[in-house]
Order: sequence, then C-alpha cells, then structure tokens
Amino acid sequence: MAGNGRRRGRLPLSLRRHAVAWERQRPTWRDARPAVIAGALKRAQARPSGNWYVVGASRDVGGDRPLGRTVAGQEVVVWRDAGGGVVAGPGVCPHLGAPLRDSPVRCGTLVCHWHGLSLNGGPFAGWDPFPAYDDGVLVWVRLDAVGGEEPLDAPVVPRRPVPARALTAVYAGVGVCEPEDVVANRLDPWHGAWFHPYSFVDLTVADAPDGPDGPGDAGEDAFAVDVSFKVAGRLVVPVRAVFTAPEPRTVVMHITEGEGVGSVVETHATPLGPDASGRPRTAVIEAVVAASDRRGFALARAAAPLLRPLVRTASARLWRDDLAYAERRWALRSTGRFPGT
Repeated sequence: MAGNGRRRGRLPLSLRRHAVAWERQRPTWRDARPAVIAGALKRAQARPSGNWYVVGASRDVGGDRPLGRTVAGQEVVVWRDAGGGVVAGPGVCPHLGAPLRDSPVRCGTLVCHWHGLSLNGGPFAGWDPFPAYDDGVLVWVRLDAVGGEEPLDAPVVPRRPVPARALTAVYAGVGVCEPEDVVANRLDPWHGAWFHPYSFVDLTVADAPDGPDGPGDAGEDAFAVDVSFKVAGRLVVPVRAVFTAPEPRTVVMHITEGEGVGSVVETHATPLGPDASGRPRTAVIEAVVAASDRRGFALARAAAPLLRPLVRTASARLWRDDLAYAERRWALRSTGRFPGT
C-alpha cells in the first residue's frame, strides 16, 4: 500500500504483480451489511445542511447568460453582478412569469427578454434574491422554504486543496432517484471493484462504522478504503481513500495515503423535482479537486483546459453505472421491494 512510510517511486505507478480475474476476487457481499450502509445514511441525513444546495460549477456562472436550475421544483437563476460576485434568485419573472434562465446578463444585470424588467441582484418588483455562495469550485444557493432547516450563513464546504494550486473538474448528471439513493451509493464502497472493474482493483474496506449506531460526528463516521486505480494493463495507482458524509446531500472522498494525498472527490446530490411521469429526479454534481507535491503536477495544472474533459469523461463513465445503482435502489424503495433496510 502506497503512503505507509515507504519512499515513493519516481513515477506515481505500481505494477500489479498478483492480479486475479474479476470473478476470482474476494466476494464483498458479507462485508457490505445493509444495516451499516443504512445507518451511515441515516446519520448523514440528520446532519445540518443549512438549506444550501449545489447548483453548478463556479466556472459555469458568468458571461452573458445566467445559470438556470430547478431545485426541488423551485426555478433558480444564478449570475454574476458587475463586481463579479455571485447572485441568485427565483427563475420566474415577477411581471408575467417569463423564464429568466433564457434572459441575457448585461453589465451584471439580468434583463428579462419578454419586457425588459432589469434585476441587479437586489429585491425589486416582487423579486427577492436567494442567499448564494461561491466556494471557488462550486456555487451553492440557500433555499429556506425548500430545506426547512435552521439556516446557516454558509454551506458545509468540505476541506479541500486550495483550488488555485489544484486541478479541478466538475461533472454533472441526472438520474431518476432521490438524493438519498445517490448518497447511499457512495456509502457502499464495497461495490467498487465488482461494479467498476475498469477503474478499481484490489479494493479492501479497511475500516467502517460498526453497525447502525455508529458515531454521529462526520469526521469519525468514515469508511477507509485501500484501492488501486487502474491506468493500463497491470499499471495501477494504489491509495487509501476515506469517505465521509458532512451533510445530508454530500459524500466526500479524501485521499489520505499514496499518490495525490489531500485530493478530494466531492459528490453532491441536488433534488430537481418530478419528471413528466411524477418520478423524482436528482442531479449529481461531482467535483474532483486533485493535488500533488510532485514537480510535474505544475504541468498538469497548466494543461487543465485539456485535462478537464478527460476527468469529466472518467466521472461520466463511473456515474453511468452508479446512477443505475441509485435508480434501481429508488425503484425498489418506491414499490416496497428494497431488501437493504
């Protein structure tokens, strides 16, 4: 296992010398106890979010168009004011209901394209802004009427490398499920090498909360996983990853040993509202914030515009499977057939 005190090699790769076929790896179903996953999920749902919801990547907010999202059925628009700050509010024009997501931004002012009603981010003509927060990677909006919790002044932003010194990429996808199904997927690390053999091998859950009544503190309520990321053939990158859920709709993977110590992958689940058939839809917004103390990492950061699409493609491949997991979980729950309770 990399990161256990041994000197790192010149390259961040290892040769997998004792590879086994997919079907010959050790089964994990006995370890993946439903009560442990359900308990971790229940404790995550009990932690405060302060009514904050992730709506998108920081780099997606700006320019001459607002970012439009629907959160739990509430239309939201987000844009930047003349000073570059992020502002947000209802996506319905208070005049005659125009969709503000289709309206342009001019010099920090959102101008309704139906009749020219202008919004600079302050209350006006019955339009009241929502609290918004830009953490440098993601943009959050606080919706008190939706969340129903005690509001917090700022969202629960996970500890992460300084974005200016990291390579960041944000993936977004949508599934027919609820946020809890996405979070439950991430609180089941045992499925990794079985369900994603193209990305993960030699996965062992080294530590997990003990039973449904584990610790309430998010920092202690963690899953520690030793795993190798596949590169090509038998070349892998072994790491230790620790998964925690700091709030109800977020699961964070921290790399604590091996290559890229300090790097994080944040998975945020944002409810969108029902589809045409009345089924719930949830957005998965996943931020990869990668860091390294290797000298060559500066070149990777310089090539970020070229690397970001590759990172998003890798995330999309994983989430093609993991959204199928989340959607299947919801389909069984909604019909009373889910066995993992």
